[in-house]
Amino acid sequence: MTQAATSLVASFLDELLTIREVPDHANAHNGLQVENRGDVAWIVAAVDASLATIEAVARAKGDQPGLLVVHHGLFWDGAQPLTGRRFQRASTLIRHDIALYSAHIPLDLHPEIGNNALLARRLGLEVEGRFGDYRGAPIGAWGRAPAPIRSRTGLVTALAKALSLSSDAITFIAGGPPTIERVGVISGAAGDMVAAARDAGLDTFITGEGPHHSYFDAMEWGINLVYAGHYATETLGVQALAARAADRFALPWEFSDHPTGL
Repeated sequence: MTQAATSLVASFLDELLTIREVPDHANAHNGLQVENRGDVAWIVAAVDASLATIEAVARAKGDQPGLLVVHHGLFWDGAQPLTGRRFQRASTLIRHDIALYSAHIPLDLHPEIGNNALLARRLGLEVEGRFGDYRGAPIGAWGRAPAPIRSRTGLVTALAKALSLSSDAITFIAGGPPTIERVGVISGAAGDMVAAARDAGLDTFITGEGPHHSYFDAMEWGINLVYAGHYATETLGVQALAARAADRFALPWEFSDHPTGL
Protein backbone atom coordinates (compact mmCIF):
# COMPACT_ATOMS: atom_id res chain seq x y z
CA MET A 1 0.00 0.00 0.00
CA THR A 2 1.40 3.36 -1.04
CA GLN A 3 1.73 5.87 1.78
CA ALA A 4 3.07 9.39 2.16
CA ALA A 5 4.08 11.33 5.22
CA THR A 6 1.25 13.51 6.50
CA SER A 7 3.64 16.41 7.00
CA LEU A 8 4.76 16.27 3.36
CA VAL A 9 1.20 16.23 2.03
CA ALA A 10 0.23 19.12 4.29
CA SER A 11 3.30 21.12 3.25
CA PHE A 12 2.46 20.51 -0.41
CA LEU A 13 -1.07 21.80 0.12
CA ASP A 14 0.18 24.81 2.09
CA GLU A 15 2.50 25.81 -0.72
CA LEU A 16 -0.05 25.17 -3.46
CA LEU A 17 -2.63 27.40 -1.77
CA THR A 18 -0.12 29.95 -0.35
CA ILE A 19 -2.02 29.21 2.83
CA ARG A 20 -0.17 31.67 5.10
CA GLU A 21 -0.47 34.62 2.74
CA VAL A 22 -4.23 34.69 2.19
CA PRO A 23 -6.32 36.61 4.77
CA ASP A 24 -9.20 34.76 6.38
CA HIS A 25 -11.56 34.65 9.34
CA ALA A 26 -9.72 34.33 12.65
CA ASN A 27 -11.35 30.95 13.34
CA ALA A 28 -10.64 29.46 9.92
CA HIS A 29 -7.25 28.04 11.05
CA ASN A 30 -6.29 27.05 7.52
CA GLY A 31 -3.87 24.18 7.16
CA LEU A 32 -3.40 20.99 9.17
CA GLN A 33 -5.92 21.16 12.01
CA VAL A 34 -5.55 17.63 13.39
CA GLU A 35 -2.46 15.44 13.07
CA ASN A 36 -2.47 11.70 12.81
CA ARG A 37 0.32 9.23 13.60
CA GLY A 38 2.33 10.33 10.61
CA ASP A 39 1.27 8.66 7.34
CA VAL A 40 -1.45 8.97 4.72
CA ALA A 41 -2.73 6.04 2.62
CA TRP A 42 -5.80 7.80 1.18
CA ILE A 43 -7.39 11.23 0.81
CA VAL A 44 -11.06 12.08 1.16
CA ALA A 45 -12.46 15.48 0.21
CA ALA A 46 -15.54 16.96 1.90
CA VAL A 47 -17.06 20.40 2.27
CA ASP A 48 -17.59 20.29 6.04
CA ALA A 49 -15.79 18.71 8.99
CA SER A 50 -19.15 17.69 10.43
CA LEU A 51 -19.60 14.72 12.72
CA ALA A 52 -21.60 12.90 10.03
CA THR A 53 -18.79 13.36 7.51
CA ILE A 54 -16.06 12.30 9.93
CA GLU A 55 -17.95 9.23 11.10
CA ALA A 56 -18.78 8.19 7.52
CA VAL A 57 -15.14 8.46 6.48
CA ALA A 58 -14.01 6.51 9.56
CA ARG A 59 -16.48 3.71 8.81
CA ALA A 60 -15.45 3.52 5.18
CA LYS A 61 -11.71 3.55 5.70
CA GLY A 62 -11.32 1.33 8.76
CA ASP A 63 -7.89 1.56 10.29
CA GLN A 64 -5.93 2.74 7.26
CA PRO A 65 -4.33 6.11 8.04
CA GLY A 66 -5.59 8.94 5.89
CA LEU A 67 -6.27 12.60 5.33
CA LEU A 68 -9.64 14.36 5.29
CA VAL A 69 -9.49 17.61 3.30
CA VAL A 70 -12.32 20.07 3.98
CA HIS A 71 -13.40 23.62 3.20
CA HIS A 72 -15.01 24.32 6.58
CA GLY A 73 -12.89 23.09 9.48
CA LEU A 74 -13.47 22.38 13.16
CA PHE A 75 -13.12 25.75 14.84
CA TRP A 76 -15.70 28.16 13.42
CA ASP A 77 -17.27 28.68 16.84
CA GLY A 78 -13.95 29.74 18.37
CA ALA A 79 -12.17 28.37 21.43
CA GLN A 80 -14.57 25.93 23.06
CA PRO A 81 -14.15 23.03 25.51
CA LEU A 82 -13.49 19.62 23.99
CA THR A 83 -16.88 18.30 25.03
CA GLY A 84 -20.01 17.14 23.26
CA ARG A 85 -19.87 17.21 19.49
CA ARG A 86 -16.44 18.91 19.51
CA PHE A 87 -15.03 15.93 21.47
CA GLN A 88 -16.83 13.43 19.23
CA ARG A 89 -15.38 14.95 16.08
CA ALA A 90 -11.81 15.18 17.39
CA SER A 91 -11.82 11.80 19.14
CA THR A 92 -13.15 10.02 16.03
CA LEU A 93 -10.39 11.51 13.90
CA ILE A 94 -7.69 10.57 16.38
CA ARG A 95 -9.04 7.08 17.12
CA HIS A 96 -9.12 6.22 13.40
CA ASP A 97 -5.75 7.81 12.58
CA ILE A 98 -7.31 10.44 10.30
CA ALA A 99 -5.58 13.78 9.83
CA LEU A 100 -7.69 16.84 9.02
CA TYR A 101 -6.67 19.63 6.64
CA SER A 102 -8.85 22.70 6.10
CA ALA A 103 -8.69 25.40 3.42
CA HIS A 104 -11.28 28.19 3.39
CA ILE A 105 -10.62 31.51 1.58
CA PRO A 106 -7.31 30.23 0.11
CA LEU A 107 -9.35 27.60 -1.72
CA ASP A 108 -12.15 29.96 -2.74
CA LEU A 109 -9.87 32.35 -4.58
CA HIS A 110 -7.18 30.05 -5.99
CA PRO A 111 -6.90 30.81 -9.74
CA GLU A 112 -6.65 27.16 -10.82
CA ILE A 113 -8.39 24.90 -8.29
CA GLY A 114 -10.46 27.46 -6.39
CA ASN A 115 -14.23 27.20 -6.08
CA ASN A 116 -14.80 30.41 -8.02
CA ALA A 117 -12.45 29.76 -10.92
CA LEU A 118 -13.63 26.17 -11.30
CA LEU A 119 -17.31 27.08 -11.39
CA ALA A 120 -16.62 29.91 -13.82
CA ARG A 121 -14.84 27.52 -16.17
CA ARG A 122 -17.60 24.92 -15.91
CA LEU A 123 -19.98 27.60 -17.12
CA GLY A 124 -17.74 28.28 -20.09
CA LEU A 125 -16.42 31.59 -18.79
CA GLU A 126 -12.88 32.63 -19.58
CA VAL A 127 -11.87 34.44 -16.41
CA GLU A 128 -10.94 38.02 -17.28
CA GLY A 129 -10.66 39.55 -13.83
CA ARG A 130 -11.21 39.45 -10.09
CA PHE A 131 -13.66 41.37 -7.91
CA GLY A 132 -15.08 41.42 -4.39
CA ASP A 133 -12.68 42.51 -1.67
CA TYR A 134 -12.30 40.14 1.29
CA ARG A 135 -9.91 41.57 3.90
CA GLY A 136 -7.78 43.09 1.17
CA ALA A 137 -7.90 40.17 -1.27
CA PRO A 138 -10.12 40.06 -4.41
CA ILE A 139 -12.01 36.81 -4.07
CA GLY A 140 -14.39 36.60 -7.03
CA ALA A 141 -13.82 35.63 -10.67
CA TRP A 142 -15.68 37.08 -13.66
CA GLY A 143 -15.82 36.61 -17.40
CA ARG A 144 -17.96 37.22 -20.47
CA ALA A 145 -20.86 34.86 -21.02
CA PRO A 146 -20.59 32.47 -23.99
CA ALA A 147 -23.67 31.97 -26.14
CA PRO A 148 -25.20 29.01 -24.21
CA ILE A 149 -25.54 31.02 -20.99
CA ARG A 150 -26.49 34.43 -22.37
CA SER A 151 -30.13 33.80 -21.56
CA ARG A 152 -31.46 33.40 -18.03
CA THR A 153 -32.80 29.93 -18.79
CA GLY A 154 -29.53 28.89 -20.38
CA LEU A 155 -27.55 30.05 -17.38
CA VAL A 156 -29.75 28.21 -14.88
CA THR A 157 -29.55 25.02 -16.96
CA ALA A 158 -25.77 25.22 -17.23
CA LEU A 159 -25.38 26.03 -13.54
CA ALA A 160 -27.55 23.11 -12.51
CA LYS A 161 -25.49 20.78 -14.68
CA ALA A 162 -22.19 22.18 -13.38
CA LEU A 163 -23.18 21.58 -9.76
CA SER A 164 -25.28 18.42 -10.24
CA LEU A 165 -28.42 20.20 -9.06
CA SER A 166 -32.03 20.38 -10.10
CA SER A 167 -32.88 23.66 -11.78
CA ASP A 168 -35.57 24.07 -9.11
CA ALA A 169 -32.81 24.29 -6.47
CA ILE A 170 -31.50 27.52 -8.03
CA THR A 171 -32.99 30.90 -7.18
CA PHE A 172 -32.76 33.50 -9.95
CA ILE A 173 -33.49 37.10 -8.94
CA ALA A 174 -34.00 38.85 -12.26
CA GLY A 175 -32.84 42.35 -11.47
CA GLY A 176 -30.55 42.66 -14.47
CA PRO A 177 -30.91 42.45 -18.24
CA PRO A 178 -32.44 39.38 -19.92
CA THR A 179 -29.38 39.07 -22.16
CA ILE A 180 -26.43 38.15 -19.96
CA GLU A 181 -22.97 39.46 -20.82
CA ARG A 182 -20.67 39.78 -17.78
CA VAL A 183 -20.92 37.09 -15.10
CA GLY A 184 -19.19 36.96 -11.73
CA VAL A 185 -18.86 34.06 -9.28
CA ILE A 186 -18.18 34.02 -5.53
CA SER A 187 -19.01 30.74 -3.80
CA GLY A 188 -20.67 30.37 -0.42
CA ALA A 189 -22.48 33.14 1.48
CA ALA A 190 -21.54 36.15 -0.65
CA GLY A 191 -24.97 37.65 -1.18
CA ASP A 192 -23.75 40.79 0.56
CA MET A 193 -21.34 41.41 -2.34
CA VAL A 194 -23.95 42.52 -4.87
CA ALA A 195 -22.49 46.04 -4.67
CA ALA A 196 -19.06 44.65 -5.50
CA ALA A 197 -20.51 42.93 -8.57
CA ARG A 198 -22.18 46.19 -9.59
CA ASP A 199 -18.95 48.14 -9.13
CA ALA A 200 -17.11 45.58 -11.29
CA GLY A 201 -19.57 46.26 -14.14
CA LEU A 202 -21.21 42.84 -13.98
CA ASP A 203 -24.81 42.24 -14.98
CA THR A 204 -25.07 38.79 -13.36
CA PHE A 205 -23.70 37.55 -10.05
CA ILE A 206 -23.66 33.89 -8.94
CA THR A 207 -23.15 32.88 -5.32
CA GLY A 208 -24.49 30.37 -2.82
CA GLU A 209 -26.75 32.26 -0.46
CA GLY A 210 -27.33 35.69 1.01
CA PRO A 211 -29.46 37.96 3.20
CA HIS A 212 -33.05 38.94 2.49
CA HIS A 213 -32.14 42.50 1.53
CA SER A 214 -29.98 41.21 -1.33
CA TYR A 215 -33.21 40.87 -3.36
CA PHE A 216 -33.67 44.62 -3.26
CA ASP A 217 -29.97 45.23 -3.89
CA ALA A 218 -30.24 43.19 -7.09
CA MET A 219 -33.50 44.70 -8.26
CA GLU A 220 -32.55 48.31 -7.55
CA TRP A 221 -28.97 48.08 -8.83
CA GLY A 222 -29.91 46.21 -12.01
CA ILE A 223 -28.13 42.91 -11.39
CA ASN A 224 -29.24 39.34 -11.98
CA LEU A 225 -28.53 37.59 -8.67
CA VAL A 226 -28.32 33.80 -8.70
CA TYR A 227 -28.34 31.64 -5.56
CA ALA A 228 -27.18 28.07 -6.19
CA GLY A 229 -26.64 26.97 -2.58
CA HIS A 230 -23.77 27.50 -0.16
CA TYR A 231 -22.89 23.81 -0.06
CA ALA A 232 -23.20 23.15 -3.80
CA THR A 233 -21.04 26.09 -4.84
CA GLU A 234 -18.24 24.88 -2.55
CA THR A 235 -18.02 21.24 -3.65
CA LEU A 236 -15.64 21.77 -6.57
CA GLY A 237 -12.55 23.15 -4.88
CA VAL A 238 -12.05 20.43 -2.27
CA GLN A 239 -12.33 17.78 -4.96
CA ALA A 240 -9.76 19.49 -7.15
CA LEU A 241 -7.45 19.98 -4.17
CA ALA A 242 -7.69 16.33 -3.13
CA ALA A 243 -7.12 15.21 -6.71
CA ARG A 244 -4.03 17.39 -7.02
CA ALA A 245 -2.51 15.99 -3.81
CA ALA A 246 -3.47 12.43 -4.69
CA ASP A 247 -1.76 12.76 -8.06
CA ARG A 248 1.37 14.25 -6.49
CA PHE A 249 1.73 11.42 -3.93
CA ALA A 250 0.18 8.53 -5.92
CA LEU A 251 -2.68 8.07 -3.43
CA PRO A 252 -6.35 7.19 -4.00
CA TRP A 253 -8.93 9.87 -3.31
CA GLU A 254 -12.72 10.25 -3.24
CA PHE A 255 -15.42 12.77 -2.37
CA SER A 256 -17.65 12.36 0.68
CA ASP A 257 -20.90 14.12 -0.20
CA HIS A 258 -23.05 15.37 2.69
CA PRO A 259 -25.30 18.07 1.18
CA THR A 260 -27.05 20.42 3.59
CA GLY A 261 -29.70 21.66 1.21
CA LEU A 262 -28.57 25.22 1.99
